[in-house]
Amino acid sequence: MSVTRQDVREIALLARLGIEERAIAELAVELNSILAHMDVLQRVDVSGLVPPAIAPSGLRPDVNDSVSLDRGLSQIAPEFRDGFFLVPRLTTHDASAVAGAEGDA
Repeated sequence: MSVTRQDVREIALLARLGIEERAIAELAVELNSILAHMDVLQRVDVSGLVPPAIAPSGLRPDVNDSVSLDRGLSQIAPEFRDGFFLVPRLTTHDASAVAGAEGDA
């Protein structure tokens, strides 16, 4: 199987990707390289291999442990105001960066 330039255009259209015309040939080469690699992997003889175990004790039982939401809001979240759950700010977000962004709006 070989990927053509037209195939790349159709894949991009289906994926709703905007690809510049000059990149189409390069993408076709890359996709053909990936497919060639997959063809090599398909030819590897794995008939003598035993699949690895998922876990030493097997799979855990599938237990339905759903949480009932039929309780007060204070039991669901620590803070609730104006119809919204309040959550702590992520430590990865700098307060000064947020303040600067609010001023830009």
